[in-house]
Amino acid sequence: MLKEKIKDLANKYLDSSIAIRRHLHAHPELSYKEFETSAFIQAKLAEMGIPFQIMATTGVVALIKGKNPDSRIVALRGDMDALPIFEENNISYKSVNDGVMHACGHDVHTTCLLGAAKILHELKEEWEGTIKLIFQPGEEKNPGGASLMIKDGVLENPAPKGIIALHVHPGLPLGQLSFRSGRVMASADEIYITIKSKGGHAAAPHLTADTILIASQIIVSLQQIVSRNNNPTTPSVLSICSFHGGNTTNVIPSEVKLMGTFRAMDETWRYKAHDLIKQQVLGMATAMGATADILIDVGYPAVDNDEILNESARDLAGIYMGPANISETEMRMGAEDFGYYTQLIPGCFFRLGVRNEEAGIIHNVHTPVFNIDERAIETGMGIMAWLGASL
Repeated sequence: MLKEKIKDLANKYLDSSIAIRRHLHAHPELSYKEFETSAFIQAKLAEMGIPFQIMATTGVVALIKGKNPDSRIVALRGDMDALPIFEENNISYKSVNDGVMHACGHDVHTTCLLGAAKILHELKEEWEGTIKLIFQPGEEKNPGGASLMIKDGVLENPAPKGIIALHVHPGLPLGQLSFRSGRVMASADEIYITIKSKGGHAAAPHLTADTILIASQIIVSLQQIVSRNNNPTTPSVLSICSFHGGNTTNVIPSEVKLMGTFRAMDETWRYKAHDLIKQQVLGMATAMGATADILIDVGYPAVDNDEILNESARDLAGIYMGPANISETEMRMGAEDFGYYTQLIPGCFFRLGVRNEEAGIIHNVHTPVFNIDERAIETGMGIMAWLGASL
């Protein structure tokens, strides 16, 4: 059976795949700067004899043709960029690039996709259709590598009927997967605010507008945008995450900069909130004697899993893993540029369990101590190959 052959190969290639993951983890690169990562992927595909092309500067797109290659076309996607985080793990494959870390598991995603490619290529006489492999840059930073890959034609020539991606989930135990139909992740927009006045002496605040106080008031008041305007049955989050202003104890700065994010599950509310945020910032700054500039950089759309594709993938995952190891993904306010793909073709974005409490592998993504139980790679590359060959 194809399933058993895929499982055997996933087990056979686990050690070599762990070595790949550790190389990628030790050599992380930031969004749109994945030059060495891209070259590494290209070299691995070339070793396998899989043809590929470059898109969006560092993206890599490859094709594996099975029997009757025009009968069905499915895309498998893995992202490959890292985050600007100093790694604190005490491991042999710790990042050698100070201040850059694979803290969101994209090294794992790339490894799983390379492993799936090796399995599918080896078994190409066992399944029908064509698999398009998408190694995507820039998931962590606007405008999102998915949007750039789409502009370069990644969903054309040939055009896949659907697209599949996995993401590590530190809340899900090793050996488990989770799926969800419909809306599964939020949209994400970036907020940039600058409060300005002429500045002045801290002992004479009446002679200027206090930019620190105004910025603080704005941060507090912005929370009312969500709590008093949004329907509480539709989740959204507004967080100001950066506050920069002033350099000493006795000077009111002439400028304060704020940065943050707005997440929403509803598109109508999303853009209404943008207007309310702008009105609040500009109105409060003016009322308190300052001026303000505000930019809301519209980012990723929400991720919507196609119901038919998702249910088919979930059923197939149950066959591969056993139904007891399949659960439902919780709705999350995190965001993913995979949403750009799901706006255009059916998509399925599912979660791969990587948690091992006994081994202390419990930390969340985007933290300096995030890591995985590497045995999850066997599951990840196997399920991606199985779904690619079977959907």
